[in-house]
Amino acid sequence: MTSYNFLFASWGTLGNLSPLLTAARRLRRHGHHVRLIADPAMRVEIEAADFEFVTWRRAPIGRAADPTDVSDMRERMRRVVFEPCSAYAADIRDEIGRVPTDAVLGLDLLFGAAVGAKACGVPFAFLSPHVSIRILPGMPPATSGLGQPKTPEEHAEVRRASDALAATFNASLPILNQARVEFGLPQLSDAMELFDEADRVLLAISQAFDFEADALPGNFRYIGPLLDVPSWSKSWQGPRSPRSDRPRALIACSTGAQGQREVFQRVINAVGTIDLEAVFTTGPNLDIADLQALKNVHLVRGAPHDTIMKDVSVVISQGGHGTVTRALINALPQLILPMGRDQSANAARIEAKGAGLRLAPTASAPEIAAAIKQLISEPQFKVAARSLGQIIQADIDTSPVVQEMEILAAIGRRRRGRA
Repeated sequence: MTSYNFLFASWGTLGNLSPLLTAARRLRRHGHHVRLIADPAMRVEIEAADFEFVTWRRAPIGRAADPTDVSDMRERMRRVVFEPCSAYAADIRDEIGRVPTDAVLGLDLLFGAAVGAKACGVPFAFLSPHVSIRILPGMPPATSGLGQPKTPEEHAEVRRASDALAATFNASLPILNQARVEFGLPQLSDAMELFDEADRVLLAISQAFDFEADALPGNFRYIGPLLDVPSWSKSWQGPRSPRSDRPRALIACSTGAQGQREVFQRVINAVGTIDLEAVFTTGPNLDIADLQALKNVHLVRGAPHDTIMKDVSVVISQGGHGTVTRALINALPQLILPMGRDQSANAARIEAKGAGLRLAPTASAPEIAAAIKQLISEPQFKVAARSLGQIIQADIDTSPVVQEMEILAAIGRRRRGRA
């Protein structure tokens, strides 16, 4: 069996890194070597998984790479995705020069990684651990929170939302093109062409979870969720309660910093009005000391969600894809209060599939409490979650991620042999 060398590229939070580590473990089990280039803060997690860690050198790190103080979507895309393109590309180019590389896999907002791999002639795949960022015909764009269009009016609304997202990307297209010219690549007429240029776009979600596009590009593949548990999520011993007959909930905060303290304090306050026990995993970006806990809410920085979910009736979260998917696999209804990123898109799909409810992050404690009660008392939510979760688990078990990356690596190895 041929063994290939892969370079994986990550940025930002542990939530971004975890799907890459899952894919890396699968490739390693097939005899391949994987090294990961990422933020220095990810070193411990990567080395704990026994992979080689490489740091970004020119590219931004920490809050500079993923700032929390940008509310304007166009400005955020410019600062996070486009302006660092040349730096990311140079780091990827240098790393490919340091170690012979058969293929590169990068998160879908690392446009510079695509530029660097393309400039080196190495096959490149985008990994989307969430719904597609690339605009697809007939599908609500990732940032819109819209449902599957059915009427002419809804189709028109989706087109307007898609046009708005395209304008957001293309406002910074000159920056991307400047980086491409710098690395000897032709300019693009539309930022979305970067996805079409990739050898693969791997959507790490289940097609059954997604809405339906009018057509999918030929390089798109649904590979199912990539959901290994991060090492920082320690073994779990739940609190013992004298009221074992009470329903239980998991409150799960995003691993990304989104200024969510006030939202989750309202969630805590809502749970305090219900005959319910809750475990609240705050994650790495919310300080337990900043929250006012009630007697029926147990606060913990991290714990394996799969374990907690075996013993709860409902999940409350911002709607990150990992948490949403784990809840479905465990046949749990969900209340989602999306605050950005892919969260509105996930909430729209959960709502459309009948597996949960969506509230605005500004929802009051009484509104949150009412939704939690509805999810616990009405069985159709759990039935829908179980049905969808069974399909998702089957997709995880049969994921083609290894085969897809091996195809690209074989191409890359042949190119290197001719170089």
